[in-house]
Amino acid sequence: MRVDLISREYPPEIYGGAGVHVTELVRALRETGTDVMVRAFGEPRDEPGVDSYRVPPELAGSNPALATLGVDLQIARDVEGADLVHSHTWYANAAGHVASLLYGIPHVVTAHSLEPLRPWKAEQLGGGYRLSSWIESTAFASAAKVIAVSEGMRRDILRSYPFLDESKVEVVYNGINLKTWTPNHDEAITRGLGIDPVRPSVVFVGRITRQKGLPYLLRAAALLPPEVQVVLCAGAPDTPEILAEVRDGVAELQKLRSGVVWIDRLLSQTELRAVLTSATTFVCPSVYEPLGIVNLEAMACGIPVVGTATGGIPEVVDDGVTGKLVPIEQADDGTGTPVDADQFVADLASALVEVVSDPKAARNMGEAGRLRAEEMFSWERIANRTREIYESLV
Repeated sequence: MRVDLISREYPPEIYGGAGVHVTELVRALRETGTDVMVRAFGEPRDEPGVDSYRVPPELAGSNPALATLGVDLQIARDVEGADLVHSHTWYANAAGHVASLLYGIPHVVTAHSLEPLRPWKAEQLGGGYRLSSWIESTAFASAAKVIAVSEGMRRDILRSYPFLDESKVEVVYNGINLKTWTPNHDEAITRGLGIDPVRPSVVFVGRITRQKGLPYLLRAAALLPPEVQVVLCAGAPDTPEILAEVRDGVAELQKLRSGVVWIDRLLSQTELRAVLTSATTFVCPSVYEPLGIVNLEAMACGIPVVGTATGGIPEVVDDGVTGKLVPIEQADDGTGTPVDADQFVADLASALVEVVSDPKAARNMGEAGRLRAEEMFSWERIANRTREIYESLV
């Protein structure tokens, strides 16, 4: 059985959770004996079994959604000979859909996010957001199987696309490579990044996008004890507007307290493990999060997670055992915006204060989080379940 797996992100061009997922899934699937051909966006790779595709010169400078379609059509052409095609995110969905029609093979879609629940993407894509939404809806409608990365995501899929047959929407969690994601006690790295390893710290890792809730965290951080550092590993802004909002929020926070560290470059895994390991707690203030691989990365490094009780986060964080869940009442317009932003900020600050004020309890939660990651989120388990889905279709 040859599976052609399509992704916008693949090493070395990875900047989000979907790229991490694809990388680890491919490795684990190949270890099961599955013949996987990767078709990825970007510059040529040296890895055997991987083909890369650039935007056609004729579409250079076009709306990003239109340029994406240009890449997808090239990929669809080359899928010929595969037994099954598996696409990840709307960027790759059109390639999978067209290839399925052309060659009469099953198309499996893994949903890492949903366009109807990311209306702020219109700020970034303009009319391209309508195109990306059409691509995703069309691909989901005709897919042989749709894989959700959490039960919360499955509910969102069925709510967003009520025409789908529930029986074809499966849940297969994101995972964590427990061999490479381990604690890294390296004070030289953390000091070099401007972090004092002696002071308690709250760490955020994520892209600067509406869904990650960073502006709410900046407000909550003003309410933390003065000795607590706030470490923001945040970059890749969606728009100049959200970048400006975050930049202003960080500047205001720095006027109020010391120990506000903003790292806006992509850290190596070694550096990120050191930052996470040195933290008192990790924080995930997202208003939309299908699961959140970064939460698993923090747990694997042995630190607790304070996360919003939304999407798939409650399936990762065992409230009171591996971290704390922050309640949120959200608008039902697809934005995930808190109905009462002040209350959400206050609840987020309260949960963070509770964790950072009891280092022993925080360490215990971190140890429990590592065990939970080992028991529930290994890539071997996820690859075996994914292969079962493939075999049911071919």
